[in-house]
Amino acid sequence: MKRRPRRRGPADLSTTVGTVALPNPVMTASGTAGNGAELAPYVDLASLGAVVVKSLAPFAWAGNPAPRVQAVGGGMLNSVGLQGPGVARWLDEDLPALLATGVRVVASIWGRTPDDYAEAAALLRGAPPAVIAVEVNLSCPNLKGHGMFSQSAEDTREVMALTAACGRPRWAKLTAAVASVPEIAAAAADGGAEAVTLINTLPGMVIDLDGRAPALGAGGGGLSGPAVHPVAVRAVFDVHSELPDLAIVGVGGVSDAESAVELVMAGARAVQVGTATFANPHAPARVLRDLHRWCREHGVDRLADLVGAAHAEGSS
Repeated sequence: MKRRPRRRGPADLSTTVGTVALPNPVMTASGTAGNGAELAPYVDLASLGAVVVKSLAPFAWAGNPAPRVQAVGGGMLNSVGLQGPGVARWLDEDLPALLATGVRVVASIWGRTPDDYAEAAALLRGAPPAVIAVEVNLSCPNLKGHGMFSQSAEDTREVMALTAACGRPRWAKLTAAVASVPEIAAAAADGGAEAVTLINTLPGMVIDLDGRAPALGAGGGGLSGPAVHPVAVRAVFDVHSELPDLAIVGVGGVSDAESAVELVMAGARAVQVGTATFANPHAPARVLRDLHRWCREHGVDRLADLVGAAHAEGSS
């Protein structure tokens, strides 16, 4: 991209993800910011585009045995196992404190079966208006036998259709561990997704050499952080190339303005900050601040001008 003169005022970072309007593109990533206002002491949550909470099932879930987190080169492996209080308890006990910060909330849901997703979505129908969207985490174990739900176009389409009961815009969170991410993204859109979140963690494992066994309590885990960033960029780029009208939220190794802008130029309309928050709870605010700085230094007037800029046609 040709460098432009510095601009004097702040850039317009407003964006839209499907029908959801956001003041800026920076969000937290599900599973990295807690169920409620845990990050409030470190970040003005209302200043972010939105906060995406941990994925919630229609039931309480204990998660996986310890140890659950393992540092690796270029990121971390986690095997938390979707621990959570369930949608009903979250609405009663965690959401009020989060809403008190003035934040925009994206609820995230998961399930073991399609019916679980339908129940979780129905429980969110009466949530306050500040819950502006529902991210449907399709990158979790599928008891129908297809590995992850989002590794099957049929399952992806079915589950997304069943989550319409939430009465809110829905985003499908997908894995890159498939032959064709655009094919799965198209199935999600067919099922009613206004946007896709790309990407979830990638399956990985670390072996404890002294113990001669997997280091994590559940065996394998999900790889996140800078190591998966190029994979996320490729997934966003490919989906935007084939489905230019489908909104994309980019996630994977976002830790500064440059990594955020790379996903935006690949085709994302917003980004999520996840693993960086474990090292520095101020990370989401820092990324937003640095994004303003980057736009000023590069003469960018509007974030919208960067969306899809890496594509030959320059479409957005």
